[in-house]
Amino acid sequence: MLADVGHIIVVDDDTTLRQMVIKYLEEHNVPSKAASTRAELHRHLEGAQPSLIILDLQLGKDDGLDMLREIRAQSDVPVIITTGHRPDEIDRIVGLELGADDYIIKPFSLRELLARVRAVLRRQEMGRAARARDPERGGYRFNGWKLERRGRRLLDEKNEQVPLSKGEYALLLAFLEAPQRPLTREHLLQATRVHEDIFDRSIDVQVLRLRRKLETDPSAPRIIQTERGVGYVFTLPVEPF
Repeated sequence: MLADVGHIIVVDDDTTLRQMVIKYLEEHNVPSKAASTRAELHRHLEGAQPSLIILDLQLGKDDGLDMLREIRAQSDVPVIITTGHRPDEIDRIVGLELGADDYIIKPFSLRELLARVRAVLRRQEMGRAARARDPERGGYRFNGWKLERRGRRLLDEKNEQVPLSKGEYALLLAFLEAPQRPLTREHLLQATRVHEDIFDRSIDVQVLRLRRKLETDPSAPRIIQTERGVGYVFTLPVEPF
């Protein structure tokens, strides 16, 4: 059960879909407000900060990506973007690079949308709790493994240390800080602080090395999976400690 959810804003110019989404979310105890334009969204943002924004990228005369840039310029509120089918793939990628927390493709099921909303809110809540602690203490648990920030130690299911290079540690930390969320190569390169001089395929090499240390079968990975056209996703639930 999540703590106080606050409210979310649903931004979509499709009146029928927008009303249907809000009705479903409120039936599941997620208070929601509606916006169909940039101006309406800005009016909402002048009031109480929302817990999350669901933002359609195709809003007629308003450009959803521009709106996402404006949101990110003033807030770190979580954003789930909604897009159409494959022709909008580049928009999804750009949206993630601009800081969207997740995306969902239309037509989507309301049940899936609710699950994604809850997952993003849960990650946000866990992140706040982790940041409140000493950043050099604690760490993350996943599937019997443990990453300790102090000493940068990775321990497997048998509590045996698995050596990590600085790059591998930074990459794994980036995944553990945003589990079950698609991450672009650009995001991962920034997280490992090597993107200035190295071509982005180098992140693929680092992911391969990390898979060899985490996966039972690196050739058929279950933990770090490729998100086609985007980058990678760490598939397991993660528990900060």
